[in-house]
Amino acid sequence: MSSAERSGQQRSTGTFMVVVLVLAAAGIALFTLFEREPTADRQENPVAESEPTVEKPVVATASKPGLSEEARFVEARKEMLEDDLRGRDITDARVLRAMSSVPRQLFVPEELKHAAYADGPLPIGHGQTISQPYIVALMTQLVDPKPESKALDVGTGSGYQAAVLAELCEKVYGIEIVKPLADTAKQRLDELGYENVTVRHGDGYGGWPEHAPFDVIIVAAAPDHVPQALIDQLAPGGRLVIPVGRFYQELIYIEKQTDGTVRRKSVAGVAFVPMTGKAEEGARK
Repeated sequence: MSSAERSGQQRSTGTFMVVVLVLAAAGIALFTLFEREPTADRQENPVAESEPTVEKPVVATASKPGLSEEARFVEARKEMLEDDLRGRDITDARVLRAMSSVPRQLFVPEELKHAAYADGPLPIGHGQTISQPYIVALMTQLVDPKPESKALDVGTGSGYQAAVLAELCEKVYGIEIVKPLADTAKQRLDELGYENVTVRHGDGYGGWPEHAPFDVIIVAAAPDHVPQALIDQLAPGGRLVIPVGRFYQELIYIEKQTDGTVRRKSVAGVAFVPMTGKAEEGARK
């Protein structure tokens, strides 16, 4: 092979290597680009956490350093009423008084007391939550309880909603499907002197027929449909609020007319824990 031939072959080999290197670099750049884009998407649109996030922790009132813990809770409760309830669309004076009377910090786990008056749900154990103050107030305002009303609280949890209803109704019946929560709610409500509340362990899907009819029914767990038993147990003129849906939930208001017919309307989109027991069994079919 002549020197000219060898020189041409070397130039061809060199050109080939440059092309290979350029293509390899381009491939790495493309791979990096496509690897990074989904990560950026996940950061911009994070998946919701399994446990609720506290968005607004209770302020420790640094401007009032001499306050006791109890006084700080009182201040936080006043702030909740002004900012999260009265500051929005909670206008019923009786509901506002009830919300100001119930010490919410006693219905959450000890380690979350500092966040008791934040306007968000909090975990109470066993996969259950205590609803945010605004939702408790909204549902209570919707059912419009009267001093002579008999109320059913389905999904009693730690007992907070039952306590709010007890401030407004003659009698409250609470049902909780998780036995440890039912037991502690009963004990807590007894210790706080709510003699007009009765709590039992059971499945609220079927209501509590022994004490029906009810003027007021509030449900704090979401089935995929409104249980007929709850509608049947409404008194004429009675009112029911319930979250309905599995993947997308709506807060549904139902009022039974004096002739037995019902009027229903959707109030808002909400996010509750799913109703378990018979409701869950029915949803799987």
